[in-house]
Amino acid sequence: MQSAAFQPDLRSAHAHWLTRTQIAWPADALPGGFAPASLDWRLHFSPTGGIDPRAAEPVAWGTATLRFDPHGLPTPTLTRHPHLRGHLLLRLDPGTASRAEEILRGQVAVSAHQHSGRMIHATGLQIPGVLDDLYPAAERAQLGVTWSDGQPTFRLWAPTASRVRLVIWPAHDHADHPGDYHELTREPDGCWSIAGRPEWKGCRYRYQVKVFAPHVQRVVNHQVTDPYAVGLTVNSTHGLVLDLSDPALAPAQWLSAAPPRLGHPVDQVIYELHVRDFSISDKTVPAEERGSFLAFARNGHGTRHLRRLARAGLNTVQLLPVFDNATVEEHPDRQRPASKDSLRALPPDSPEQQRVVSSSAASSGFNWGYDPLHYQAPEGSFCATHASADGAGRVTEFRTMVGALHGLGLRVVLDQVFNHTASSGQNTKSILDRIVPGYYHRLNLAGEIETSSCCPNVATEHRMAQKLMVDSCVLWARQYKIDGFRFDLMGHHSRTNMLAVRAALDALTRAKDGVDGRSITLYGEGWSFGEVAGNARFVQASQGQLGGTSIGTFSDRLRDAVRGGGAFEADPRVQGFGTGLLTADNWTGASGDPVRQRERLLWAADLVQLGLAGNLRGFEFNSAALSRVVRGDEVAYHGAGAGYADQPDEVISYVDAHDNETLFDALTLKLPRATTMGERVRMNTLCLAFATLGQSPVMWHAGTDILRSKSLDRNSYNSGDWFNFLDFSLTANGFGAGLPPQRDNGHHWELLAPMLADPALKPLPGDLRDAHAQALDLLRLRASTRLFRLASADQVKAKVTFPASGTWQQIPGVITMRIDDGEGVAVDDLYAGLVVVFNGTPHAVHQALELSGEFVLHPIQAKARDPLVRQAAWVGGAFRVPGRTVAVFVEPR
Repeated sequence: MQSAAFQPDLRSAHAHWLTRTQIAWPADALPGGFAPASLDWRLHFSPTGGIDPRAAEPVAWGTATLRFDPHGLPTPTLTRHPHLRGHLLLRLDPGTASRAEEILRGQVAVSAHQHSGRMIHATGLQIPGVLDDLYPAAERAQLGVTWSDGQPTFRLWAPTASRVRLVIWPAHDHADHPGDYHELTREPDGCWSIAGRPEWKGCRYRYQVKVFAPHVQRVVNHQVTDPYAVGLTVNSTHGLVLDLSDPALAPAQWLSAAPPRLGHPVDQVIYELHVRDFSISDKTVPAEERGSFLAFARNGHGTRHLRRLARAGLNTVQLLPVFDNATVEEHPDRQRPASKDSLRALPPDSPEQQRVVSSSAASSGFNWGYDPLHYQAPEGSFCATHASADGAGRVTEFRTMVGALHGLGLRVVLDQVFNHTASSGQNTKSILDRIVPGYYHRLNLAGEIETSSCCPNVATEHRMAQKLMVDSCVLWARQYKIDGFRFDLMGHHSRTNMLAVRAALDALTRAKDGVDGRSITLYGEGWSFGEVAGNARFVQASQGQLGGTSIGTFSDRLRDAVRGGGAFEADPRVQGFGTGLLTADNWTGASGDPVRQRERLLWAADLVQLGLAGNLRGFEFNSAALSRVVRGDEVAYHGAGAGYADQPDEVISYVDAHDNETLFDALTLKLPRATTMGERVRMNTLCLAFATLGQSPVMWHAGTDILRSKSLDRNSYNSGDWFNFLDFSLTANGFGAGLPPQRDNGHHWELLAPMLADPALKPLPGDLRDAHAQALDLLRLRASTRLFRLASADQVKAKVTFPASGTWQQIPGVITMRIDDGEGVAVDDLYAGLVVVFNGTPHAVHQALELSGEFVLHPIQAKARDPLVRQAAWVGGAFRVPGRTVAVFVEPR
């Protein structure tokens, strides 16, 4: 492979220093014809860099002989690093190994030589493994700023640094103040610390870290903010010395208001909401507070909307990222949206709106926020004023929001993004990688940072990266009274990571910490892809691998079956069970011919039925597609078993989220153009019903209950307030705001433009009110009986059946679910059972079933605002249900 003129590039790192005594070398990195045992192996180390493995002795840096071990990597080492299977094992001599801590405070490299001295290969070293091996005690360190009797202590983990200083600025001095420098003391666990002074409270601070950075091949001496900072100045230039237990930072309502208590995690009904979306267009909120945390404490349209939802049965608000992010400018001028008058005057299918929005995206004040900078401080762009973003106001205003939501009877869940950082290396938006270069990010076999998340991936399998994850969750729970966490790309974390978070939260008690950690819920995106797919590096926290943990994963099975297609479908017009597949063909050809559509419809019916039963792997039912009894894990889903949960709380059911098109937009794309708006409203309700009336926790995207549209934008993360419009006054839904941004939608503009230009596809305020009323009834139905929220797999298996599925009574486009409380232990005092008929067809159906007992329409639907659902009835052994309707029938005791 290498020639005699091989030039080593020590910025690459093909070798891995795994423990004090073990280094792994890739077997395929040696040129052909060289046996590992026939070579001389050397470790090179220098506190200042400048290593050239080709140089002959004597050299200006340290070297040590490594011994090739033909037995290979030991089993315990391979268990921790399975992706290194097949690597060679090189061992350090005891004397060199004893100096590992010192050696790692500089450049390190490994080289292979012939006995003649000729170098045939050399590479840098990946060092996370050995750092974890050397510094296990650091997991117990109290990092950041901690307080004792009014005195702060500063502690930073920087084991490879040669010097760390604290730079302190007085709280109100000008930015050009040079700062006061204070030396930190190195501790045995790799931390550096200093005891501060009481008068430093409220001051600004940063760390000056001197460390060798492999990616630039030199020692750098730079200032960085504290990754454990709990307070920040505007735009996160400095940390703030804050004591979160200071009574001055505790708003009264935050102290007094208590969130609703769940009887069981399956009781979760979640509303996914972006802080800025909530109020930026709400004229009933004071202008300076629109788009801010404080808007939740005002009696505006949004707060009234949440109150209605909470009274109907919503119990949780999930906030898109609210930690400090690297993208949104926090200057107050950036927080107010530009005038929309000129955009409103443009045609609904014009490309001009997206051009204007895209040209100012970087300064718009809008972003979803999935680009972490500081994990333990609130985002300053959500503060009402410059002063609050520049001081402790981030804390008090965030706590005000939490207290207001608790006062509405809503739990608060935070969206956490520990799978990646916004940047890496020497970038000014890089923090972790400038403190311990090469440690916090997951590296490929060449030492390059993995980016399968579309950003630098964080390696939470490393001890201190997991600690940051655990410590951050504990801080938000203890210091902000957060009730749950949603984990972005959770499958990029390990099951061990999630269990560590769970254990740390479970240890929190009301008496000691002010919160009951056992009541905090955890769930996330359990997708498996990228370099960790298939448990390549660890057992992932992915779908089907969290059994018995009560940690939930979002189910794409139900979502795709209801909507049609998948998240990355080439043609967005592919139909699903809730969007007219076979029963209301859109005649685009996207879903195939009628034979193919019927096959897809029966398969979708199986996925939906399984989803209604908690997506349990062991749930047995008569398959609509196969006309025989199958287990959940026997239903096919893109090469895997569809059923993957052991318990119903291990799944989150949903049909739309912030990603991809909103439910209304999906219906616009998939339903026949001639479908009336009234029918579209009913299909919106029907799709929501599939998620809401199932046995798992359910999540709604904010505004899905009022037909929210993003003008067909499939990825609105940076599309500004214009395309992310959310109007809780129920006046408009955002449809027809122009062609969505070309960045992610331009290849479909020819398809989208005629739809946006069609006035019949834009709902009127009355349509929004109808949709909201029907959605409220779904919440009331779920809340009315424990039968929609069975708490265990055993109960689901005993009580839930689909009596028409796979029989002559099955009607294409219709699902009938029976929940019989006469089976197993009774859970409802009022009803002996329920029958739910989901009619996705345009026509009324008579669903015949051989059932004993008498059934009546649920009292909530008997007095519903929707006149059609009031016509549903049990007549002569059959359920009569209007088209595009979900009807719930009860069997009174």
